Amino acid sequence: MRIIIIEDEKPAARLLQRKVEKLGLQVETLLHSVEEALQWFQNNQHPDLIFLDIQLSDGLSFEIFEKIEIKSAVIFTTAFDEYALRAFKLNSIDYLLKPIDEEDLSIAITKFKNQFQKSSIASLDFEAIKRMLVNPNEKTYKQRFTIKIGEHLKMISIDEVECFYSENKGTYLHTLDNRDYLLDITLEQLESELNPKDFFRVSRKFIIPLKTIKDIVVYSNSRLKVILPTFKADEVIVSRERVNDFKDWLG
Repeated sequence: MRIIIIEDEKPAARLLQRKVEKLGLQVETLLHSVEEALQWFQNNQHPDLIFLDIQLSDGLSFEIFEKIEIKSAVIFTTAFDEYALRAFKLNSIDYLLKPIDEEDLSIAITKFKNQFQKSSIASLDFEAIKRMLVNPNEKTYKQRFTIKIGEHLKMISIDEVECFYSENKGTYLHTLDNRDYLLDITLEQLESELNPKDFFRVSRKFIIPLKTIKDIVVYSNSRLKVILPTFKADEVIVSRERVNDFKDWLG
């Protein structure tokens, strides 16, 4: 049985690989983007089973199937809402909701073996699945902040944000016009409300948007220093343990 994993995040792919191989199966390769998957499929025999993440770094994974005819069985690995998944559950082998439970993984693989190992694999309607997923129920991210200033409320668009930072147990929004506003939320909570393609938490203290990075300087102890347009109150340092993920995020 030939198995591949197409998963956006490399650590998540390796974790899934370990879980699959713990069940006695061998994963042939790990892929992480639409482009990488297309190149692989063009030069390799298609596998029996694909573990497929829906959102990859360079687009929806369904773009792979729009360009290449894939007849492999598919088990979705996704963080999408359960109700959206129910609509197409019967069109695939199964889906695994992240974080992936080992018992659910075992059941999905058993289902694959029972239903498809000795029979031809029916082609999936990926275009129909794509239409179901790209809808108003898809996860949305923070687009503006409402901040109380005295007796007034001020609206700040996400496009005005230069960075977010924590200081003295408070969380602050710093704008491109060099102003600071106190938020009623922690950085941990804020991180889950921001689009990960646009924002990155470089350290315990800072979350920065990609578009406001003015320069990046090599810093001591294998760290990086980020220069922003107006923020000067403190150095914005990418912590050593986040440098590799930061570079991947930059692309």
